[in-house]
Order: sequence, then C-alpha cells, then structure tokens
Amino acid sequence: MATTRPTLTAVPPDEASALATLTVVVADDHTRMRRGLRRLLEDERGITLTGEAVDLESTTQVVTERQPDVLVLDLTMPDGSAFDILGELRAKSPQTRIVVVTMEDAPGFAQRALAAGAGGFVLKELADEDLADAIYAVARGDEYISAPVARRLATLRQARTDGRLTTREAEVLRLIALGHTNVEVARQDLGAHG
Repeated sequence: MATTRPTLTAVPPDEASALATLTVVVADDHTRMRRGLRRLLEDERGITLTGEAVDLESTTQVVTERQPDVLVLDLTMPDGSAFDILGELRAKSPQTRIVVVTMEDAPGFAQRALAAGAGGFVLKELADEDLADAIYAVARGDEYISAPVARRLATLRQARTDGRLTTREAEVLRLIALGHTNVEVARQDLGAHG
C-alpha cells in the first residue's frame, strides 16, 4: 500500500487535524533531550514523529530512508558537527527542512547554520516555547531563529551595514559572534600586534 506524503505547506496546529501532518525526525545524542523533544512534538497536532537518530551517521541514514518534512538536528553530535552534514542532507532529501537545536547562543552559529541550509535555529533552553513554531515556519519555507539569538544577529548585521566600526572593531564583533570568548579575542589581538 502506497503512502501519500503531506505537502510542505505547514498549517497552524488548530487547522492541522483536518489536513495531513508534518513528518519530523529528531536527531540528538542525549537520550533525555530526545525524550523531551519527542514529548513536546507528541503533544502537537499536525506533527508526527517518524524517526530518531543519535549521531550524524544515523541521522543521514534515517533522513535518507524516511524523507521527513522537517529534521530537528542537534548542532553538536559525538561524531562531528551538524555543519558537516547539512549540505549532504539537503542533497539526499531536498524537501526536508532543517531546524538546528543547540545550546550555542552566539549569532555566528545561527548565521553559519542558515548559510549551510538550515531554515531554523532554536536554543535548547527555549525548545518548549520555540520548537513547534520553528517546525511550522521552516515547513512553510520561512526562517525561524530563537528571539535572543535573532536580536543579537540583527545587531551584528546592522553594525556591519552602518559602517560605524573600525576594521578591528568589526573583527572583534565577528569573533564574538562566532562564539569566541573575550580571552580568546584578546589572545588573537596580542598575536596580531605582539
């Protein structure tokens, strides 16, 4: 018996029961986190969890086999970074939209994830508030970033376009956005000027 795949057009949860649901795969190496994400998604009408993965290899396998509408992908896995497979996943399952979930709140991580093909960037600490909205948004083809990161990313982008920064200030801002600590930025400054 052939199954019919739902379209990528997401609908709000209150309308979802009348239409096909979105299929979702969750990939996270921490059992408790996967369990928590699963519980969040099981309570959402319009979303059906169709698979789980624990590392990059199993993520690639599950996504290739299941071809979900949305993949919820932990940024850091035991066998590498999600950045390592975003392009491959997009090639093997072009209709699958990707929401990266992470504890990394530096806007540079969000910028890099979006540039690599993710449609969403959700902080793990805000998953209970943001995850379902992110899934619906990316399934519609929209971008979704957790608010604290989105604000910092907007500030970073505005500072760059305003031209108000010196070259060094722009470099320091870039390093901070990429997640470097103040000590690491200072070390780079000493290395360049010492």
